[in-house]
Amino acid sequence: MPPSFHLRRAAAGALCALATMPALAGDKPGGELRLSWTERGASAAGPLAEANRRLAGIAPPPSDSALVEAELRHTLRFKPFGTPLALSGNLLLQAQDAPRDAASADARVNEVNAAVDLGAWQLVAGKKVVGWDVGYGFRPNDVVQQEARRTLLAATPEGRPLLQLEHFGAESALSMVWVNPQRLDTDDDASRGAAESALALRAYRRFGALDAFGFGRIGAHTGASAGAALSWVATDAIELHASWRVQQRHDGWQLASGIGAAPTAANPWRQATRGGTAQWLLGGTWTGELQQSVMLEYWHDGTALPDREWDAWRLRNRALSAAPGPAIRGAASLAWQATPFAAPSLRQDNLFVRLSWQPGRWQLSADTLYNPADHGRLHTLAAQWQGERWRLNAAWRFAAGPADALVKQLPTRRSLLLAATLAF
Repeated sequence: MPPSFHLRRAAAGALCALATMPALAGDKPGGELRLSWTERGASAAGPLAEANRRLAGIAPPPSDSALVEAELRHTLRFKPFGTPLALSGNLLLQAQDAPRDAASADARVNEVNAAVDLGAWQLVAGKKVVGWDVGYGFRPNDVVQQEARRTLLAATPEGRPLLQLEHFGAESALSMVWVNPQRLDTDDDASRGAAESALALRAYRRFGALDAFGFGRIGAHTGASAGAALSWVATDAIELHASWRVQQRHDGWQLASGIGAAPTAANPWRQATRGGTAQWLLGGTWTGELQQSVMLEYWHDGTALPDREWDAWRLRNRALSAAPGPAIRGAASLAWQATPFAAPSLRQDNLFVRLSWQPGRWQLSADTLYNPADHGRLHTLAAQWQGERWRLNAAWRFAAGPADALVKQLPTRRSLLLAATLAF
């Protein structure tokens, strides 16, 4: 069966037009061609595994997959009426094949925007990646992009529709962003999280070796939030960073009210606007003379489900596993219990440790994400070789800890990724 191919025609057409227009000197198209293979091992514990034991095939295990991607980038620069103008685009084409699924193909516009240079002021309109904050494993103040962290293979994320105005000084900067302006009057699941319409602000000031940031955000339905971040290069070898944010409201998973331990006819989990909360991170990095480094971060994510709700979730899993009645309803209810796994953080409190070494063209790393609440651990080992045009990656991630730890109940207990990237 041939793969389906879906183009977002208007934006993709704009990118094609950019690619065919004459560029000024020094500007030429570029990009990457990536080939990756991911092997995934299903977990023997957790609600999805139990659902399949009750009714085989109701929740298919994660599938291995092969992925081919072409990322195309181009920027054109003009000076209409003497004002510098840049038109930028980033288009991703991909085709995927998985043994248990039909082959598929897709196209995605990561970025397409126009930037006007007004001296100290910069104006951008369109779709753009705008990542903020100072953390590595977690970023409380990444209030525009809200990028997924700790992916096995780094790639350009999909940008957000926005209007951005920035001012740059010698030791300071100010950024104002209206993200997702097209969703201002909507209030549904498609307008939550990173898709929410919001006004965001970032102020930056440098004080010698200290970088200081202030953040503000007003979301269409989550209301106001404020934050701050610091990054201090204490010595040639030591860097310390911290980030904090407090929110009036937040989006998160919630079990429908009145749902007990019995199986249900529909998924009882839904995204809801919840109350106020806080997020914070403390971290530091030590770098040695031989390009070896140690990173340590501890963060609290108040938007994750609290321990008491995970305890209730666990009790509901046990009740559903023992519930009598039609197998399909009990199995489906167990499968739906995996819904809250789709969150940036599973536990509110997390410890992250990363060791890395960069000898020559190689970069080797090992990291662990530890959840103190249940002693669950996610380990990742990775290697990268960087040539002039080629980049090779290998990464292995696996869960460890007690059988009832949340990370041991995720649908995927281990992932192995191999990838080759050619820059052009």
